[in-house]
Amino acid sequence: MASMATTLTSLSSNPKPAFFDNKSSFHGSPISSRVLPIKVSPQSPTISMSSASPYNLQSFKFEPIKESIVAREMTRRYMMDMITYADTDVVIVGAGSAGLSCAYELSKNPSIRVAIIEQSVSPGGGAWLGGQLFSAMVVRKPAHRFLDELGIEYDEQENYVVIKHAALFTSTIMSKLLARPNVKLFNAVAAEDLIVKEGKVAGVVTNWALVSMNHDTQSCMDPNVMEAKVVVSSCGHDGPFGATGVKRLKSIGMIDSVPGMKALDMNTAEDAIVRLTREIVPGMIVTGMEVAEIDGAPRMVISEKTFQFHHSFPIHQTEELLTTLIVLLPCG
Repeated sequence: MASMATTLTSLSSNPKPAFFDNKSSFHGSPISSRVLPIKVSPQSPTISMSSASPYNLQSFKFEPIKESIVAREMTRRYMMDMITYADTDVVIVGAGSAGLSCAYELSKNPSIRVAIIEQSVSPGGGAWLGGQLFSAMVVRKPAHRFLDELGIEYDEQENYVVIKHAALFTSTIMSKLLARPNVKLFNAVAAEDLIVKEGKVAGVVTNWALVSMNHDTQSCMDPNVMEAKVVVSSCGHDGPFGATGVKRLKSIGMIDSVPGMKALDMNTAEDAIVRLTREIVPGMIVTGMEVAEIDGAPRMVISEKTFQFHHSFPIHQTEELLTTLIVLLPCG
């Protein structure tokens, strides 16, 4: 980890842009100052209050603009993002709960640029639902502290808490994360391969997801690239589009084997993923369920979709996080 620590220490020592407020939550302010209080209406809504419309819908009209303006705005901004993040600090492959949580923690330092690559149109992975397509999400303590930081309500039990719908976690962390100016999510984009230079992972090879999925039926369509000082692979467990990072490392001889997950043992598995998240080859961190694939840790179920973010959950020592990339420290 020496080279990784050196890289990220130098990143964290860069002067912060002037337009960032030092009082911002980017700088790791305490949970108490970041959790928004629950707003309670002074009176219960009545039928007239809830049904009242502020507009005369018969005469309502949007401001007119040309279709070409829409096209130019979307194209210009996306192309500028591609130029900005063609050479970036951190690329996170996979926007499930592990990838989103990792990006959330890293982006607290505004001098670190974070690009997230997600093959699906809809980021979030399987964290939109709990186990077996049920809606509730079960979170073992002390991970509820991360929910406190995000301002998500839950039903508290002795050793765990329950979010009434898993989508509350995913939508909340995404909305907070994507509002940060040093983060860009490239969804509907696939990471087709790794960039490897002198034995170090130095970025990813990218393409539109629909192109990647149809290489067998179309002529060869050349990809693009995104260079990075650090690549974080959080591609989930094995499957048609899962564990792609570690499987590629094996195929190019950078690791010896991918033993796959063992049979289910939730209590063992979740602690193991926290403990084993690390830099497995120079320049590349593996986290989330992909860790279980490379280390043969047990699989998880029921709250499986939740605990993929344990590797980065509540971390306020931001500079230490940037030194080792992933710091597994409890709050307190």
